[in-house]
Amino acid sequence: MPHRLLRSRSLPLLASAVALGMASTGAFAQQSPALDRVSLWLGGYYSNNTTTLSAQGRDAYSGLDGKLNFEHDLGLKKRSVDPRVRADFLIGDSQGFSFDYYQIHRNRTGDYYQPIPALGTDVGAHIKGTVNYDFGSASYKWWFGHSSDVFGVGLGAAYYKVDFRVDGSAHAGSESGTASASYNDSEWAPMLTLGWRHAFSDQWRMYADVAGVKKNGGDLNGHIWNASLGVEWFPWHNVGLALEYSASRLHLNKKYRDATAKLDLKSDGPALYLRARF
Repeated sequence: MPHRLLRSRSLPLLASAVALGMASTGAFAQQSPALDRVSLWLGGYYSNNTTTLSAQGRDAYSGLDGKLNFEHDLGLKKRSVDPRVRADFLIGDSQGFSFDYYQIHRNRTGDYYQPIPALGTDVGAHIKGTVNYDFGSASYKWWFGHSSDVFGVGLGAAYYKVDFRVDGSAHAGSESGTASASYNDSEWAPMLTLGWRHAFSDQWRMYADVAGVKKNGGDLNGHIWNASLGVEWFPWHNVGLALEYSASRLHLNKKYRDATAKLDLKSDGPALYLRARF
């Protein structure tokens, strides 16, 4: 009888303990209000760009040493509006995937004409410059914290593609000539990301992200980093807007048989997104 009484009293206590444990686990694993199960971003990046391509010979006798700034020397507009898209997906409540893609595409064609009366001749030139830069990344992120503030660390890979080309033709009187130069590269590289999210309310949130890419070894090496700081506003529960300030830096070195080319691209400016969350 005592054994049966003890068992009858233990069952309710055990059930209560299990229920309490499940409740506490559910509270611990609760999704942060700063994160969404599915988050989509579609917008435009109004960037201010500076692009410099330089080359240097392997020795002092090669005669190759020069620098070309696409904005100053070719007259490319420093500012451009380009598309940018993102997507974030949670697996569980504190892990998930993040994807990002943007591009900066610019081109310019110009004709230059300068008469030289003292020589009785004219000098004219026709130059076309194209600057295309694409960047895409995919990472797996771990988010720490379940309140209004969360911090994230991510590991992944980034794909970048750079395509620069300059074509020119010139004439002076009856003499004429043409020249061209190009730089084309595409590569995958490992990436590390850091993130922060804060929810002021269901309608207002703030975020910051930093991502770094490092390429070592081979004929191509260098680094890329991106950073952004922004605020989100959701006048409707599932649809809203995000405004951020972004900055990007790219530095690549490429080795050729008798020379080394260096590419530097600096970009920063505001970005506006149409946001959807589920």
